[in-house]
Amino acid sequence: MQAAEKLVFKTPDVIIDRPTHYCPGCQHGTAHRIVAEVIDEMDLAGKTIAVGSIGCSVFLYNYLNVDAVESPHGRAPAVATGVKRARPDKTVFTYQGDGDLASIGMAEIMHAANRGERITVIFVNNTVYGMTGGQMAPTTMIGQATTTCPGGRCAEREGLPIKMAEIIGMLGGVVFCERVAVNTIKNIARAKKAVRKAFECQEQGLGFSFVEFLATCPTNWKMSPVDANKRVTEELIPYFPLGNIVDRTGGGEDK
Repeated sequence: MQAAEKLVFKTPDVIIDRPTHYCPGCQHGTAHRIVAEVIDEMDLAGKTIAVGSIGCSVFLYNYLNVDAVESPHGRAPAVATGVKRARPDKTVFTYQGDGDLASIGMAEIMHAANRGERITVIFVNNTVYGMTGGQMAPTTMIGQATTTCPGGRCAEREGLPIKMAEIIGMLGGVVFCERVAVNTIKNIARAKKAVRKAFECQEQGLGFSFVEFLATCPTNWKMSPVDANKRVTEELIPYFPLGNIVDRTGGGEDK
């Protein structure tokens, strides 16, 4: 007799079943799933408000069945601050890309973090402006070609790629900050733990929490999904090391 099938995979209840607009190999979908799993497991769906911004993440509300607010480019931390202060009983998180958070919204993210706003920020770093045309971002790697630096980013001309997690971790209002990746099963599991810890910080009213995801952008990198995933391992992680940057919750040690 054939053994009964065992369910080992379940789509999170918060995920909306619909076709994706993301490019093949894009890891935004993986980040969405991780956030959705944490919201499900912590039973936060009924009280969560997501704040999206301009970029590939602009259609976040199409994939997560939670209340959502759209913000102008880079202004998600400011909008999230207003939402959380008006409704401190809600779980509020932003979902932002590197061009949005580290360039256009640099002032907003820095001041929200420094004030210790009780929000959670999910930052997806794929080292390029995605939706807006593949321009150089603050996190673009040295030598990486983009539409605005077709010869590759030059340290002497454009400076070094910004390490946002390290910068955010230095600010006094931040209680938890970690950099993760979703290029392997092991790293995906670690990423989920970090996201859960970030949401727990908010639920406990401790302060600002931040998780940076290293992710692929095969289209603008002009790579296959397989090669793009290898690039995360071989190029991004050595420059943007994974791990906890700061943990002021009492449950860990600063890096």
